[in-house]
Amino acid sequence: MQKPGIRAGLLFLVFLMFDLFDDIARPDIDWYPAWLSPDDATALFERLLAEVNWKQDSMRTPAGMVPFPRLTAWQGEPEAIYTYSGVRNIPDPWTPAVAQLRRAAEASSAASFNSVLINRYRTGADSLGWHADKEAVLGREPVIASISLGATRAFQFKHVKSGVLHTLNLSHGSLLVMRGRTQIDWVHRVPKAPKVVAERINLTFRSVSPAA
Repeated sequence: MQKPGIRAGLLFLVFLMFDLFDDIARPDIDWYPAWLSPDDATALFERLLAEVNWKQDSMRTPAGMVPFPRLTAWQGEPEAIYTYSGVRNIPDPWTPAVAQLRRAAEASSAASFNSVLINRYRTGADSLGWHADKEAVLGREPVIASISLGATRAFQFKHVKSGVLHTLNLSHGSLLVMRGRTQIDWVHRVPKAPKVVAERINLTFRSVSPAA
């Protein structure tokens, strides 16, 4: 695994894109497009496919319970119970590849994580709707480290007041760290991508407060 890092020029490009909206609060993010080497990313992708206990939960909607448009898994410390979209997630134990990525994500983000939500997008027909990760158990300004493996998919931010939209193409082996007011001022999603036929795995490491 390469030592995680980011070039100043890449950060400049990210901030340059946000300079188009100087009057809008910017998401507080760090983006590492080539965080893992291609070989390491592919090896970890294959390990995750095999070792993770994938499931398809259902979510509560005005029309009733419907299946999530993706497969999911929840891993972490025993006390890291997390409820969203009407689903109460009891953590599975850390599997080896996930634990390896957790340690690397903690080093790059200067944060500690006790849990991870893993999403498996089987094709571009799988997606994630607009939302913010702002459940009370995550704290007011959580640090969330998002690792992408497999097919490149668009990840969109939308400012909750202005509607300003920003898109990052999250590639194989990339790391996106969200912090500060990002979950307060912005919502995000992974839209459907009909032309994408390959799979993508995304891991969002976070810290859940047992006391909340």
